[in-house]
Amino acid sequence: MKTLGLTLGKFAPLHKGHQFMIETALQEVDELIVVIYETTVTPIPLHIRANWIRKLYPTVRVIEAWDGPDGYSNDREHEIREEQYILGLLKGEQVTHFYSSEFYGEHMSVALGAADRRVDEARERVPISATMVRADPYKYRRFVSDVVYRGLITKVVFVGAMSTGKSTITEALAQRYRTTFASEYGRDYWTEHQVDRRISLEAFDEIALGHIEREEQAMLEANRYLFVDTNAITTYMFALDYHGRAPECLARIALENAQRYDLFFLCDDDIPYENTWDRSGDQKRHIFHKQIIADLKERRIPYITLRGNLEERMHKVSEVLAKFEPYRNYFGELNG
Repeated sequence: MKTLGLTLGKFAPLHKGHQFMIETALQEVDELIVVIYETTVTPIPLHIRANWIRKLYPTVRVIEAWDGPDGYSNDREHEIREEQYILGLLKGEQVTHFYSSEFYGEHMSVALGAADRRVDEARERVPISATMVRADPYKYRRFVSDVVYRGLITKVVFVGAMSTGKSTITEALAQRYRTTFASEYGRDYWTEHQVDRRISLEAFDEIALGHIEREEQAMLEANRYLFVDTNAITTYMFALDYHGRAPECLARIALENAQRYDLFFLCDDDIPYENTWDRSGDQKRHIFHKQIIADLKERRIPYITLRGNLEERMHKVSEVLAKFEPYRNYFGELNG
């Protein structure tokens, strides 16, 4: 006889206690269904939480319950509503094992006619709860997979022309917020590989991929925020400046960048120009600044302009971060 397991929850967020239960079930049954509820306890959209499970456990059948009951209760009326809802989702499929680590395992298993499999109910094997992770993801980092943790970090990128203070503010903010930052990969690459101050068209693909890899590594150690110095859009603009076109991979990554970051800050060119050997002059900076603004507008990317000295710019960023909530709507500011 085929065995069919079922578990349900908000998975807000998915943590290693949930994963222990899912992995236990996968060892015991032929097929596993995970029902994941929409909820108000987290702004993280349901489909993102569902996709965490799909990515980590491709064989699991994930059902997104957009109209499911919110929360749990031992009130019998609530129990009946939940039982009827789940039975409706199953459409006659017979569940043989119901997996949980909560009190509702009793009434759900009875309603389903399934074995009541409680997994680590006392949380001795994996001492964590979603409430704890929501309160402080960084503190409980070890209980969250890399796939999930990336979705808990607010990604803040600083774009702009050369010598507009991107590196300085990125590093300073990382120190202030006790988190990580991703430095500009392209500048390191250019310094190492340039010949007569030029690099090949294909090199821009390597820069884009190298920068993404640097971000990914920094993100795994980040504390709430990841501050990023430059991104593929700026690299794309440099490719146009060098070669009049951008390679295919870079163009694709630049296009995806609009969704990669939560906040875009544009560093203005109102600060003194640092005329180092690897730069092309203040006039070039002003032109490049205008081109970056035009590109951001063409891509329909909302951005916030930073002007003034370092402290003034950091104050502006802190004001924005204090109001910003991940996965919620944010309009930024109007720019001229």
